[in-house]
Amino acid sequence: MTEAELKKHLDDAEKSPKQIAAAVLGLPEKTLRYKTSPDKWCILEILGHLADMEILYAYRIRQMLADKDPVIAPIDQDTWAKNLGYLESSPPELVALYGLNRHANVGLLRRLKAEDLQKSARHPELDHRVTVADYVMMMSKHGPNHLEQIERLKKEATGK
Repeated sequence: MTEAELKKHLDDAEKSPKQIAAAVLGLPEKTLRYKTSPDKWCILEILGHLADMEILYAYRIRQMLADKDPVIAPIDQDTWAKNLGYLESSPPELVALYGLNRHANVGLLRRLKAEDLQKSARHPELDHRVTVADYVMMMSKHGPNHLEQIERLKKEATGK
């Protein structure tokens, strides 16, 4: 990953919390909880997922940067959504948590040296090593993917 690519990925990652906040600001409860089917997430669950994944990114990146030969603990994101009370959470708090943790993660990543991007951990779910650079790319795409999902749900919820 070049310095220019890193900067672009981090700039994109940094924009996401504000975009998500703007997309959900003032949404009625009915829209926040609208599901296309029982096994799909609503906007509120997406917000919980974004907040929790940012905590997970923070931990995994720090493992790769600081530990010797770390192994990433697998998660089941649907089980997290179900068991961690996403539907009982405050949307503004979830957005704030996502934004604060994303800000801290991007700040850390902007301070890294080029060689730090190749530090890695074994990811048992993927059955290969993942690098800090891989996580930078994941972070730059994660928010926009869910923003698209939120926009689709808003349209479907209001019948537009």
